Amino acid sequence: MIYFTELQDLPMYGVKGEYLGRLEDMCVDPSQNSTRVAAYLVRTPKKSLQCITHEQIQSLSVRAGQTTVPREEVRCYAPDEGMLHIKKDVLDQQIIDVNNRKVVRVNDVDFDIQPTDGHTELRIVAANVGLAAAVRRLLQGTMAKHRIRRFTDLFPTSTIRWEFVNLIEPDPARRVKLRISYDRLARLHPADIAEILEELSHNEQRALIESLDHETAAQALSEIPTKMQADLLESIPPEKAAEIVEDMPPDEAADVLNQLPPETSAELLADMDKDEAREVRGLLGFEENTAGAIMTTQCVVVHEMATVEGAIEALKNYEGPFETLNVIYLVGKDVTLTGAVPIARIALAPPSSPIKELSVEPVISVQAQDDARSVVDLFHKYNLLSLPAVDEDNHLLGVVTADDVLELVINRK
Repeated sequence: MIYFTELQDLPMYGVKGEYLGRLEDMCVDPSQNSTRVAAYLVRTPKKSLQCITHEQIQSLSVRAGQTTVPREEVRCYAPDEGMLHIKKDVLDQQIIDVNNRKVVRVNDVDFDIQPTDGHTELRIVAANVGLAAAVRRLLQGTMAKHRIRRFTDLFPTSTIRWEFVNLIEPDPARRVKLRISYDRLARLHPADIAEILEELSHNEQRALIESLDHETAAQALSEIPTKMQADLLESIPPEKAAEIVEDMPPDEAADVLNQLPPETSAELLADMDKDEAREVRGLLGFEENTAGAIMTTQCVVVHEMATVEGAIEALKNYEGPFETLNVIYLVGKDVTLTGAVPIARIALAPPSSPIKELSVEPVISVQAQDDARSVVDLFHKYNLLSLPAVDEDNHLLGVVTADDVLELVINRK
């Protein structure tokens, strides 16, 4: 094992023993091999930057490096945005530790030395984020490297294997060139992704959201404050923003659109699916802090004349959030609310039973124009998990769920 901090400023020599300069950085070519150091950048005595390819490295240690070629065969460095620079792009940068679900800073990079076909190659093993790496880096140049190693062995070390490292690259074009993927991140719980987002700068947040599929991005955004949601949506391409808003629950989509400038909201609604946009527009018409403003239109509704079998079929076809899947609502003529059936009752009833026979009495509901305080009081009084919202004529408009009420209570505190 050898560390980048031990190699930085390392003297480099040609095959004839001629001094070339000092090692300034190393590059990885993700399109060829994501772990092998492909090039070594050397600062010459004349301050120019030269590039030694991995095939030209004869030997490498903490004392010096030597090439297989003379000075005249070492070429000048040509910048390439498709190359990942260890010093510039990794060291001191924030990365996402997927296993521990947090953002960490890289203090050093660990390499393995591998003799290969007559020359020496370095392979990246891990990003070092522990205290030992920070101390080792701080002490470089103050004492012999072997003594630094012995001393830093006294401190805790923490590494993230290179294949699990999630780099954050704000530039979309360069992100593609570097083949940065957030597949592992996307498998985390949305709440964990939200916590990671809150630790990042705005540009890093934008890079992360743009790289996630719109469904995962929508779930993660739903877990962060509405103002932050709006700031992020306003900073990414409108097409991507519209896809994300379309996948958010209608009530949350309406909340975030209310935070955006009217012209931006209109643009996003125009890019959304017509049915989804229609639902969100309906919620935008309610005043803030009313039942209508916090309700969702996604719930399971069947006609009052349906059977248990019909209700089960409606459940199978439901694609909305699970938060509303504790009650099926019954409606009559003109979508008038006539009943509410707990899911548990449906599971125990014969398939041919009329669904209306299973309805609770009385059906508790709230007027969509009632204030949020009334909603909280009803949830508390009747120990509800969801509450249907209706208009003055008792037409079912949507459902307020317990998670929205909990958020109301927390924000009020």
